[in-house]
Amino acid sequence: MIDRFLLYSLEHKKKIVLMLMDEKGIRRVNVTVTAIGDEAVEYTVGSLGRKRSVAYTDILSASYARGDDGDTLRNEEEEHGGENKEAAQG
Repeated sequence: MIDRFLLYSLEHKKKIVLMLMDEKGIRRVNVTVTAIGDEAVEYTVGSLGRKRSVAYTDILSASYARGDDGDTLRNEEEEHGGENKEAAQG
């Protein structure tokens, strides 16, 4: 299930929330996934876009960021300026 959230963030450039285990303990982090590798995930955090990575084994859970309901159809319409809606109508 975590993979679905990671792909959602990567494909739609949307923030998600990850619960991570690291040397500081368990943390909740708002991230935007930039790459998914075999053993780790690269992401940016914060308004400055600081790049970081985390091993899959350190990701405890994932969810939508606050205010995001995961409606991918609406996200695609926003990304393409309503092109999908116009194509569906005619």
